[in-house]
Amino acid sequence: MTISYSLTGATASHTDTVSPGLPSGAAAGMLAILQVVSGHPNDNVPSTPSGWTLAGSSSGGGGTFGSGTGPRRVTFFVRVLVGGEAAPTTAIPSGSTGSMIGACVVTLSRTAGTGWRWAYTNGDDTISGTSFSAACSTALTWAVGDFTVIGYALPSSSVTLSAQGVAATGITFGVVTERLDNAVASGNTARLGMASAQPVSAGTGTQAPTASATLSAATTGAAAVLRIREASSDINATAQSVFPPRNLVSATGLTGDDIVTATLYRQVGTDLTAVRAASGIDVTGQSSLLRVDAEQPFGVSLNYVAILTDVNGTQWTVFSGPITSTVTSDVISDAIRGVGAAVFIEEWADKKRTRDATQFNVGGRIIVVGKKRSAPQATVTVSTDTDDAGDDLQDVLDNATEGTIMIRKQVTLSGVDGHLALLDDDERRTWTIPFRMWDLDTVEVEAWPDVLEAAGFTLQDIADNFSTLQDIANFFTTNLLAIALYDFGP
Repeated sequence: MTISYSLTGATASHTDTVSPGLPSGAAAGMLAILQVVSGHPNDNVPSTPSGWTLAGSSSGGGGTFGSGTGPRRVTFFVRVLVGGEAAPTTAIPSGSTGSMIGACVVTLSRTAGTGWRWAYTNGDDTISGTSFSAACSTALTWAVGDFTVIGYALPSSSVTLSAQGVAATGITFGVVTERLDNAVASGNTARLGMASAQPVSAGTGTQAPTASATLSAATTGAAAVLRIREASSDINATAQSVFPPRNLVSATGLTGDDIVTATLYRQVGTDLTAVRAASGIDVTGQSSLLRVDAEQPFGVSLNYVAILTDVNGTQWTVFSGPITSTVTSDVISDAIRGVGAAVFIEEWADKKRTRDATQFNVGGRIIVVGKKRSAPQATVTVSTDTDDAGDDLQDVLDNATEGTIMIRKQVTLSGVDGHLALLDDDERRTWTIPFRMWDLDTVEVEAWPDVLEAAGFTLQDIADNFSTLQDIANFFTTNLLAIALYDFGP
């Protein structure tokens, strides 16, 4: 696992707007870093280029903005390249005396990981001198393999940098190499400096770094540190070969990315639906989060999304591959218990909605006072073809969690798929064959409360696969998570 510095683009400067080109040879998968140094009487944060992400921005150096003096702002934007990107454009307000902006794009490459992660902190040196030292204000987590980019913004274009460095208590950084030391000659001028430190070779912990450098002449300035890491977090979805279908959804590699909160979603088209019991889960110190989705629609392609928040408050989004759950019938199920029955929806003639209302005849005018219209009520007629399917439906209706069942078409259909509160049911048998008809009096309701977690397996699953407790112990030799991840299907 190694992150390495790759390419350097040309620096662009102007009084208010720049579009620095990407380095020649920039390729998909690289992390592009756009460093911007700016100065303005209002000290504005430069605009974020389309398709880029603001990693952080800070101003420092003290004093009053002027020629060769006062604060300068250093800003980092980042973008994971996919190929074919245009040059980014960033700007500060125009028409102000002395305003200036300079920018350059560099790229990094990685050999492993599931993506890129970054964290930003900043500091400044307000004491004019040639030994520049900026203690950063925010502590970052550090681990072996972390790559570091250090950005400098000085108020004079003629002051050059050398001996750039970065330090943090208990952390052993690699060799620091100067990458940029360029003049921004527009307006009140500035110096754009950048250096990179080879990956951390030893030490872990949460520490605020200090950026340093030797200057050719005495001045002040601002600095920022961008910690870059190969991502370990990912989301995986696996379809179990069981009936009713359910998918195992797991976010993994969380501790490596300092993830503290996770939310898992099911995505169909552009619609996101939170997976049961997977909203805003505190995963501090956990390497993974596993949940079961037993409420997915049938016959359509979907994938899963994890929104992960790290210890610095930065959110990361990762996606699974596609899954299509298929069945050969309609299904009535209890997703909480993990059981269900194969049925065929025969009739769903109407959806009746009632409204408590009272009317008054006031001088010949009818005045109606009423409450909100009710949820739809309906009698749903379904059939089962086999004794097993009929018995399965009996079990779902007998033990429905909170009296609620889920009904889904063989291929999902809006207005059908949903959750129903069961009022009563009428089973009509055909005594000579296994075929049965069922009239279910129902009311449409919301899904089960999110605090109820879906079962990943049932006791019947275990009974169908193992004879004794010792058989289970012999098969699952690691931990209970192995049982939750096991596919109990045929």
